[in-house]
Amino acid sequence: MRRKDREVTDFEELIAIMKKCDVCRIALNDGGYPYILPLNFGLAVKDGRAELYFHGAPDGTKYELMRQDSRAGFEMDCGHELWCGEDNCSCTMDYESVIGRGHIEMVPDEEKLAALRILMEHYREGDFPFNPAVVAKTRVFKLVVEQMTGKIHDKKRRSHAEQRKQK
Repeated sequence: MRRKDREVTDFEELIAIMKKCDVCRIALNDGGYPYILPLNFGLAVKDGRAELYFHGAPDGTKYELMRQDSRAGFEMDCGHELWCGEDNCSCTMDYESVIGRGHIEMVPDEEKLAALRILMEHYREGDFPFNPAVVAKTRVFKLVVEQMTGKIHDKKRRSHAEQRKQK
């Protein structure tokens, strides 16, 4: 990473950023081109490794691509705030992001409900009553993360730190 001052490598800090995000984009291999999907997701940490859970219709292009190549990349970001200079000719954006890669696994039917609960916990507290008819028509898969890194650009935090140094 070019900007080491913005790099995040600590696993717990990466997980904290991921918990703030509401969309995860996964990239699949489509004949040498990336096929990118923005998806809702759930996050679980198992044996010191992140697992991202997704759901969708029972059929579609993404499943065919996953069958052909289970490797996937992912990206998620949050905390966006635009900062413009006093003359409005220079701008920057605050953000937090995580990127990584891993492999996709289909979640078997007997584990589907537990996986959907992980997904829903990311968006709402408390138990969610799933409709069995809808669950039966829903396909669930997970991305087992093998490598990830993050980046934070936080002008507000940096300017406070710079002000403390000047005192």
